Order: sequence, then structure tokens, then C-alpha cells
Amino acid sequence: MKQVIQTLKRTDAERRIPVLKLEIDYELATLFEALQNKNTKQINESKRKLEKLRQELVRLEA
Repeated sequence: MKQVIQTLKRTDAERRIPVLKLEIDYELATLFEALQNKNTKQINESKRKLEKLRQELVRLEA
């Protein structure tokens, strides 16, 4: 049973990682635009989102 659960988790992670990388790219573009416009509220929001996405990516790749 443990092997089945591990296999399912691995498959889910393999599907999630590419999507997660796209989400990070999008949020980086949003951060870049906010930096250009000096929008501090959006800068802080993007940084917060990027940190959460980074943590998830690290967890999935481990």
C-alpha cells in the first residue's frame, strides 16, 4: 500500500512541477512590472507569492 501511495505522489509531483515553474515565471513577470511602476503593494504581494511557490517547488523536488 505504501508503494502505491508513493507512486501516486511521485506522479502528482511530476505533473505539478512544470505547472509550478510556469506560475513562477508569470509571478516574476508581474514582479518586474510592479518594480517598473514602483507599485510597492504589488511588489510585496509578488514576493510573498514567489516565496510560497519556491517552497512548494523545493518540497516537490526533494
